[in-house]
Amino acid sequence: MSIRDWPVAERPREKLLERGASSLSDAELLAVFLRTGVAGMSAVDLARHLLKQFGGLRHLLEADQATFQREVGLGPAKYTQLQAVMEIGRRHLEQTIVRDSALQSPGAVRRYLKAKLRHERSEVFGCLFLDTKHRPLGFEVLFRGSIDSASVYPREVIKRALANNAAALILCHNHPSGVSEPSHADLVLTRRLKTALELVDVRVLDHLIVGDGEPLSMVEHGWFSASS
Repeated sequence: MSIRDWPVAERPREKLLERGASSLSDAELLAVFLRTGVAGMSAVDLARHLLKQFGGLRHLLEADQATFQREVGLGPAKYTQLQAVMEIGRRHLEQTIVRDSALQSPGAVRRYLKAKLRHERSEVFGCLFLDTKHRPLGFEVLFRGSIDSASVYPREVIKRALANNAAALILCHNHPSGVSEPSHADLVLTRRLKTALELVDVRVLDHLIVGDGEPLSMVEHGWFSASS
């Protein structure tokens, strides 16, 4: 049955307009993006098939171009559209946190850093640089590593903090495994960076670990205290 034959309230686009995007399932959201199905499958049927093939929405969104285009109904046009949509989302989050202090919008900061790091297949380490009022100056990925580790050098972190004229910063890295719990090495590194940055009067406000779910805050869990 074509989606056009469905009750109006159950059609994904109409449902979105009436109830909001959050009311849609992953398959329905993907169907809105796809717009059309293929022979024998409606857009929703195709979306369900793709979610099953990729193992979920996140894996579909993070697929490289070759893997993405191997599936029925997906070509270079859809791949470029999807990349553009995701980048629009990241830039919206970035503009949201630029307006306010990072301490006034912790949720926006976490969503922004998750959007920046969660799709990475290897471990990466970055910094969100802040001014004296804790407003974001910029974000940089400073180190890239293997699937489960990245070498981080305090001297380079200090160099980039000074180059950005930062008064404070938020450290962050991802765990590709999806498990946000910090390792012993993570805790040791955080304390080393905090001590090193204090020598140049740059405050470390937090260290966030991005995995599945909400990014983990080391400060909130008591693993270290923010510089005073």
